[in-house]
Amino acid sequence: MNRQAPTLEDVAREAGVSRATVSRVVNGVRNVDPAIQDLVRLAIDRTGYAPNRAARSLVTRRTGTVALVVSGAGDTSEEEQNAFAARVFADPFFGRVVGGVVGFLRPRSTHPVLMFAESPGARQEVVRYLRQGNADGALVVSTHPDDPLPALLAEAGLPAVLFARPVRPVALSHVDLAHWDGGRLAAERLLARGCRKVATVSGPWAVAASQERLAGFRDTMARGGHPYVPVAEGGFTLDSGVSAMTALLAEHPDVEGVFAANDLMAQGVCQVLRERGRRVPDDVAVVGFDDSSVAAACRPPLTSVRQPVEDMAAAMARLLDEHVRGLRTEPVAVLFEPELVVRESA
Repeated sequence: MNRQAPTLEDVAREAGVSRATVSRVVNGVRNVDPAIQDLVRLAIDRTGYAPNRAARSLVTRRTGTVALVVSGAGDTSEEEQNAFAARVFADPFFGRVVGGVVGFLRPRSTHPVLMFAESPGARQEVVRYLRQGNADGALVVSTHPDDPLPALLAEAGLPAVLFARPVRPVALSHVDLAHWDGGRLAAERLLARGCRKVATVSGPWAVAASQERLAGFRDTMARGGHPYVPVAEGGFTLDSGVSAMTALLAEHPDVEGVFAANDLMAQGVCQVLRERGRRVPDDVAVVGFDDSSVAAACRPPLTSVRQPVEDMAAAMARLLDEHVRGLRTEPVAVLFEPELVVRESA
């Protein structure tokens, strides 16, 4: 004989509250005392009650999921698509984004669905997925300045929030960092150490954040009496940091300080300097950017400009929640401030 599935009434009896109170907790209504919410959740665990998500969505008009979209600009072959996914999972930045998003969503019984949008077909699939009501909205992390997905989502009138200000204006909310100030902090640290011959490894020049970090660094160095700063372009990867630093040393072997626009590239910078017998920071001071797990694991540990990625990702999820619930109807920008985290490299 099959046991009947637990009901709201069963949970209410177990928790000693009304059925209506259980319903409010299950549906994520906010005006329930936290202590009562805990009682109801314990009763749900004890009874094994499983909400009917289809019925719940009819009441709340929410699916309990959001799409976390990592979007590119045009890779189309299967090999390129696999390489795109591999690059994403290898980057500590993305793990921090996921941590911030999940930290906000989990207490609200909402879960992210990971989607890749690295080709025209994949981007259309994201738009269809949202239009069909499979998720409440999208959190978009673009990896290319020419990414067309934000404009597609805006044109379709779909709820979405972007990580980083888009290069082309689009009517969607976004969170970002004051990147120019981050470059300024790196320059001030190297100037304070007395570095006179300074170089920098930038991110991809087409990326707005790379341009702003480089501008903040160069402007501050110029104000400090150093109008010329050699620069080599990197790609936010360890290997690109190795290549860029190798090129810089070939032309500027007497460099005393280096700013790399992310920690992975800074790690590559330190690797090249170590191989060339240059001590960090005694011979060359190195400053990274992001303050990721790489910064603490690097040898020596990196001085790095902190980008509070987890907080930024949580803010992105909060903005989406407010748009979906109708609390915000116009796009908004949230800008975070960087800070310098001093370790042994500079």
